[in-house]
Amino acid sequence: MPEPEPFLRSLVIDRAAVDDTGAYPFSIPAIASLGELELDPHVTFLAGPNAAGKSTLIEAIAVACGLNPEGGGRNFTFQTRASHSPLGDVMRLVRGARRPKTDFFLRAEAFFNLATEVEALGVGDSYGARSLHEQSHGQSFLALLTERFGPNGLYLLDEPEAALSPQSQLAMLRRLYELVADGCQLVIATHSPILLSFPHARIYELSEDGIATVSYDDAETVTLHRSFLAAPDAYLRLLGEDEP
Repeated sequence: MPEPEPFLRSLVIDRAAVDDTGAYPFSIPAIASLGELELDPHVTFLAGPNAAGKSTLIEAIAVACGLNPEGGGRNFTFQTRASHSPLGDVMRLVRGARRPKTDFFLRAEAFFNLATEVEALGVGDSYGARSLHEQSHGQSFLALLTERFGPNGLYLLDEPEAALSPQSQLAMLRRLYELVADGCQLVIATHSPILLSFPHARIYELSEDGIATVSYDDAETVTLHRSFLAAPDAYLRLLGEDEP
């Protein structure tokens, strides 16, 4: 059976529409070097250190998709503070023939405001039997993934591991399997080596050198975690913490 058509094939930055290439966010190396970025039909990861542009890029994809930059689906219009960059305004999405049945942008840093908006809109039943505010941070994230995310959806996730223990990240990994099997496409910005392990996913690493495809074993967050767990004392000595 052939694979389903992706909702988003790629994204393209219209450089001619950029007024000042030296201004934020176009000054970020990974953004400055970006022309067209191909997306995996199933799961695309954006990895890299803080300030590399992961959240900026996934926010811009959400804006270009017509989603609220602070998170949610198409009926979410809440705004705590207008802080999104103009990148989404100069981004063109190359779409496939198939259209998503539903879409959603999960932004970890704005999740409290998102949960409040769910209650204000009176759509809490779509997110499970319990209010998102009445669950732990991690439980509410998983409730969103299991109750709100459905088949044939396009889902953009910004650092979803922020609220999740390693065990819950494994639960999320299992949910990703289910969503992909149900015809979904996901783009995920993450620091988590657990999430990055999703088989056959495309991993882009953003850095001072730009943006490049990397294997799981070569992703910086994976090599750093492995190195630390293999010899934590060596890292602690660097911090001057070699004595209890």
